[in-house]
Amino acid sequence: MSFWDYLGNRHQQLLTDAYQHASAVFQCMVVATVVGVLIGIVTYRSEWAGNLATTATSALLTVPSLAMIGLLIPIVGLGVAPTVIALTLYGLLPIVRNSIVGLRGVDPSLVDAAKGIGMSRITRLMRVELPIAWPPILTGIRVSTQMLMGIAAIAAYASGPGLGNEIFRGIGSLGSKNALNQVLAGTLGIIILALLFDAAYVLIGRLTIPRGIRV
Repeated sequence: MSFWDYLGNRHQQLLTDAYQHASAVFQCMVVATVVGVLIGIVTYRSEWAGNLATTATSALLTVPSLAMIGLLIPIVGLGVAPTVIALTLYGLLPIVRNSIVGLRGVDPSLVDAAKGIGMSRITRLMRVELPIAWPPILTGIRVSTQMLMGIAAIAAYASGPGLGNEIFRGIGSLGSKNALNQVLAGTLGIIILALLFDAAYVLIGRLTIPRGIRV
């Protein structure tokens, strides 16, 4: 069976797996973004706290994905839970690091000016610091998303959702007539999803970053 024939016969299952893959990555990125930015906000004013946050999230990223999921299975079981926890943890580093860098890069004179007109700490953060720090934060989100697209394929090891199931089925049936088609379909699907997500982030950047900051 040719690759195109395989796609024609399996398109419904492939679309379902692609949707589940994209959904898992998107939801985990939302959680990782909220947690990562909050960590950045809490730690960016202190050198040691910022270094600790970056080091801790870097350490999480060094744990092999199979090992991470394997360690989570006895605690939370198979399926979606270990996938969500692992992807969220892996997505933290670029967001935390870029949040800290972005917030530290805000011109102090702008913060002083905002303070001078009576803005509270929270108001300064929301209306001055975070908007200026948004470009590097968005870059961190883009990097995390690209990483998680690939890592999410490993979730099939724990009966998780996504295109990784197609890849693992192909690897598990090496030598059969459709093994290569399965691996290729899963891999190309992940690449296409990664490109679509990245294009969406480019559009978000154009809509949310003022031209002066982009320049």
